[in-house]
Amino acid sequence: MTETAPPTANGLPTTRPRPLDPPEEISRLRTEQPISRMTYPDGHHGWLVTDYAHARAILADPRFSAKAELKHPPVVSRRLPAQAKPSDLPPGMFVHQDPPEHTRYRRLLTGQFTVRRMNRLARWIEGVAREHAAAMRRAGPPADLVREFALPIPSLVICELLGVRYADRGRFQQDAATMLNLDTEYEDAMAAFGRVLGFLGELVRHKRSEPGDDLLSGLVAGGELDDAELAGVGLVLLIAGHETTANMLALGTYTLLREPEQLAALRADPGLLDTAVEELLRYLTIVHLGTQRTPLEDVELDGVLLRRGETVLLHLPAANRDPDRFAEPDRLDLTRHSAGHLAFGHGVHQCLGQQLARIEMRAGFAALLEEFPELRLAVPAEEVPMREQMAIYGVHRLPVHW
Repeated sequence: MTETAPPTANGLPTTRPRPLDPPEEISRLRTEQPISRMTYPDGHHGWLVTDYAHARAILADPRFSAKAELKHPPVVSRRLPAQAKPSDLPPGMFVHQDPPEHTRYRRLLTGQFTVRRMNRLARWIEGVAREHAAAMRRAGPPADLVREFALPIPSLVICELLGVRYADRGRFQQDAATMLNLDTEYEDAMAAFGRVLGFLGELVRHKRSEPGDDLLSGLVAGGELDDAELAGVGLVLLIAGHETTANMLALGTYTLLREPEQLAALRADPGLLDTAVEELLRYLTIVHLGTQRTPLEDVELDGVLLRRGETVLLHLPAANRDPDRFAEPDRLDLTRHSAGHLAFGHGVHQCLGQQLARIEMRAGFAALLEEFPELRLAVPAEEVPMREQMAIYGVHRLPVHW
């Protein structure tokens, strides 16, 4: 068994000379030392995993915990304390729980993501995407594709799913952005956190008195969760349901506009859309700070001893660019069959809403292809502001013309 010296002594490298590729130091580590020591900004000595095989194995291994109180911030951030306490999180935040607690919430939520509901939403989402594309065209160029298209669609979808009035979206959109900004002061992040939880608490109470045909009403009717748990579940779904998809739509469009040959191939054969969505998910992997797990006991992987309590950061963007899993991984290839990528995670915590996210991306890209045959960037690619200081990667704005 080996225990290597820390190659990353000041937290996770995040500098991207090329905005769509993982940091060069991360890619080098994947080749030279895929399981490497990492010193976190708070001084914790943990690990960094950069290859596909080990990342996937850890995500599926019950010896590794997802509990928030066992994790350490991988980058310097004003929005988070050095280490979370169990009391910092409301009940219902199932993404930070292990079985059997996690299993209970997952079972209840899986029962709400029914085929009937997804089919109904799919037809509606296609219409919403076409309407927003047409409205953006009518307003005329130039346009910010983030504000006019990429953000409104998933916001509408999550409002429909949870039974939130779309007019109330302003009560969570700005606060969600504040919570995900690594430069937000801790007090401001907690204030935003409290406001969103308060909003969701009001919504839960409303659903108890006036239920509808939505996911939150279904959970209320099930009677297994109290108001605090329902608000916590709603918080997870609210943030995950609109921030991630909005950034995939915007960053995916930016990527296609930078890859004219790939975009032309997709225009020529719309049947490529399903594989294109999977390839963009793999290629971009917008959870760019990775996912953390902590061993509950000493675990040996390929001769490397990961001791109990030593937090492991799984760098999913690097894992999804592993040449041992994907041929020519740094090349975007919309014909590639990218099944098995880790953009949605793996194991018991694999993204619950992944099918809904795929529906939204297919509908969004299809609407843009149909409505804007001459879509192009309105500014040089290097002038598009990237979300480097956000927990979810993407673009802040995407000026486009046609």
